[in-house]
Amino acid sequence: MEMAGTELRLGLPGTEPSSSTSTSKISNKRPSSHMNNNDEPPPKTQVVGWPPVRSYRKNILEASYVKVSMDGAAYLRKINLNIYKSYPQLLEALENMFKCSIGVYSETEGYNGCNYVPTYEDKDGDWMLAGDVPWDMFINSCKRLRIMKGSEAKGLASL
Repeated sequence: MEMAGTELRLGLPGTEPSSSTSTSKISNKRPSSHMNNNDEPPPKTQVVGWPPVRSYRKNILEASYVKVSMDGAAYLRKINLNIYKSYPQLLEALENMFKCSIGVYSETEGYNGCNYVPTYEDKDGDWMLAGDVPWDMFINSCKRLRIMKGSEAKGLASL
């Protein structure tokens, strides 16, 4: 009984096995000329710059995006705080974004009398008035912004 059709062999499909491959024993071991005497694996070469980082991803790493919500608005926005250099620039952008009037911050009265007040959540989870701390401290500690109705922000005033 011959099983030539079901015989397992090495080789390309459609070629006949040569007598040397079918009778010789195939070894998975390296030839002795490639053996290392000290059994240490060969040193690995480090690939520099892998995986490649594209320039637009480098710019994202330098960005400081925060979510912005506004009381009464049905949508959120995301802004990059690093493109603004001061509170007035940020407040102007927020007014244009949400089509509202925020007003001017006063160190003694906060945003007293304004219809809308910009607040932010810091890294500790505390809600504060935007303008209470120096600008650099603000952009490093701000996790998200919320434009509140002025009547709801009374407890946040820095008096």
